[in-house]
Amino acid sequence: MRILLLLHSFNSLAQRLYVELARDGHELSVELDINDETTCEAVRLFRPQLVLAPFLKRAIPSAVWRRHRCLIVHPGPVGDRGPAALDWAILRSEPHWGVTVLQATDVLDGGPVWASAQFPMRRARKGSLYRLEVTEATVLAVREALARVARGERPLPAPAPLPALRPAPTAQERSIDWNHDDSETVLRKIHSADGYPGVQDSIQEHRFRLYDARADGALRGPPGTLLARSGEAICRATRDSAVWIGTLAPLDETLGTFKRPATLALGSGGLGALVDSLPEKEPSEPEIDYHECNGIGYLSFELYNGAMSSRQCRRLQAAYRRARERPTRVLVLTGGSDFWCNGMHLHCIEAADSAADASWENINAIDDLAQEILGTEDRFTMAVLRGNAAAGGVFLALAADRVLARSGVVLNPHYRNMGNLYGSEFWTYLLPRRLTGEAAGALMRSRLPLGTEEACALGLIDAHAGPEPDVLETLVLREAAALGEPATFAARLALKRERRAREETERPLQSYRESELEHMRLNFYGFDPSYHIARYRFVHRTPHAWTPLYLAAHRRTIRAEAMPTSVPGAAATAARTRALCS
Repeated sequence: MRILLLLHSFNSLAQRLYVELARDGHELSVELDINDETTCEAVRLFRPQLVLAPFLKRAIPSAVWRRHRCLIVHPGPVGDRGPAALDWAILRSEPHWGVTVLQATDVLDGGPVWASAQFPMRRARKGSLYRLEVTEATVLAVREALARVARGERPLPAPAPLPALRPAPTAQERSIDWNHDDSETVLRKIHSADGYPGVQDSIQEHRFRLYDARADGALRGPPGTLLARSGEAICRATRDSAVWIGTLAPLDETLGTFKRPATLALGSGGLGALVDSLPEKEPSEPEIDYHECNGIGYLSFELYNGAMSSRQCRRLQAAYRRARERPTRVLVLTGGSDFWCNGMHLHCIEAADSAADASWENINAIDDLAQEILGTEDRFTMAVLRGNAAAGGVFLALAADRVLARSGVVLNPHYRNMGNLYGSEFWTYLLPRRLTGEAAGALMRSRLPLGTEEACALGLIDAHAGPEPDVLETLVLREAAALGEPATFAARLALKRERRAREETERPLQSYRESELEHMRLNFYGFDPSYHIARYRFVHRTPHAWTPLYLAAHRRTIRAEAMPTSVPGAAATAARTRALCS
């Protein structure tokens, strides 16, 4: 089917749908929802059989839905209406929730129903539920809806009477009363606003938005007081226990109202001395953890939104070195359930006095970690991608000997979307080890997401296993046991060492690193500000002004190309236009 994806942004759910629908054989193009005129133009150019809107923040223009079948993905069960469905489900502790695919009409979220899917709720951040349960249910429901359309079936009528449209929760409805709210209530409020808009709160009369909360059952103190810090998170007492808060966004415009790690936000808000006075404690759910089972070491790390700061790199590298001191034959690196890693922590870089210096420090810290993994010659290493990965995060995983992934994971193994970054993390060494030169070049030029099936077929990763976590766990146990098999371990390890020694003789790892960093130095310190502009727009959530050409297949032949070259400056203008659009 010829399908136009109409989106507020090309987020994780939209990327997963793009991958799945392309695999199903549909012809796809993407238009970002900028304004009604642009949307109507996109429909005229692409002439879709169907418009699919998995992530919108406003209604589809009537001029479009009256002439074309438009399907909306609503992150709520049949009958639910309103812009914050998942927020309310978390606030109200709903045991089950769902996704509905309905047809656009003049009644918001009130059109005929084409398909729906349900899932059990778990205690988790809104973003985590969205990236996992909501995304999996959306894939099922959209496939069912498209199959029904293809068979010529009719949708089910909307529920009658139609429930009232429920507005988004107010700041007051999510406000925390530290003296009376227990930890469960505090977590629900912060989880429901995670990602956006955050829970407004005060810390010593300084106003912040709160994100990234985790429970702690051990620490106690007067309600509302700060009890401890761990890494970049702070612990705050509730009525009955405490919660860790990993991310804050200042509400003071002079400080920049974007998210950053909690200790960094407090420091920029003038509360650095308070942070320094807090004792270091280990949370009951640590960001970095290690355990062993049957002679296999498991080093897990949880990165909020997949971003890895310089400090997190150093902490993970130290944990990796401690894990190497253990007598194991296989070391398994497991990232978080939402993300493995997306590379540099752009929000920390944006908050620094010198973004260029912070970028340089961050990329070198990730390179140090990747080099540590690549230099491990006394055992086998395995990267397990339970969540999405992008840019340097993909190549950090490829530094391991084996790479496994959950089948619902989406990979973006390219850097160009962040202002034409060249990239580091030894990608110029790691990629040719797995792909031919032609395939490697095509992969890095592409800006489209890659599913695990496609990544496995290319040889970018070694294996994938179903969308369910327990299926992936079974695969990991089997693969790790095979790598550590005593009868063959010594011989296989010798082959690994021989290959590394041979490749080091041909070209040292340090040479790859230095070459990559020379390009990155130009990205950070050179005359072209593309990276800094792209980072600023990403961190500050600047609205899109156009749809990039790698997404908008219907716009790849642009008017600028038809501009007559006899017009003074026409050729240069056309070239600039093409560059901007791409």
